[in-house]
Amino acid sequence: MKSVSPFLNFDGKTEEAFSFYSSVFGGEISSLQRYKDMPGAEGFSSSEKDKVMYAALPLGKVGMLLASDVPETMAKQFKVGTNASIMLEAESEGEAKRLFKSLSEGGEVTMPLQRTFWGALYGNFADKYGVRWMVNYTYPQPPK
Repeated sequence: MKSVSPFLNFDGKTEEAFSFYSSVFGGEISSLQRYKDMPGAEGFSSSEKDKVMYAALPLGKVGMLLASDVPETMAKQFKVGTNASIMLEAESEGEAKRLFKSLSEGGEVTMPLQRTFWGALYGNFADKYGVRWMVNYTYPQPPK
C-alpha cells in the first residue's frame, strides 16, 4: 500500500479548519479544489460550488491530512462524530480491487469502486463494523 491518510468531512468549514490545522502542524495546504471546478458542477447550487471538494495538508515527512465539505445536496451523509474516514492509496489497480472487496464485504457501499474524473479508481464504504473507508488508486499519468 502506498499510503494511509485520515480523511475528514466538514459542513462548509474545510477551509477554516485547514487554516487552523496548518497553524498547528505547520506547512502549507498543498491542494485546495472547489466543487465549481469539477465536471458536472452545474448540478450544484451557487453556495455549494464555492465549497471545498478536496483539501490536502502534509503532516510531517510522509503523512497527509485530507478533507472536503459535504454539499447540502449530500447533507444526509454529514454527521459530526461520523465525519472521518480512512483513505487507502493502493499501489496497483489489483490491490485497490482486493482491498475494496475484502474490507467492504458485509458492509455498506456508498460509492462502488469506479474510474473517476480525477484519473483514479475510487470507491467508499462502511465496513461491517461501521468504520468508513475510501480506496483510491491513481493511474499513472502519461509523460508530457
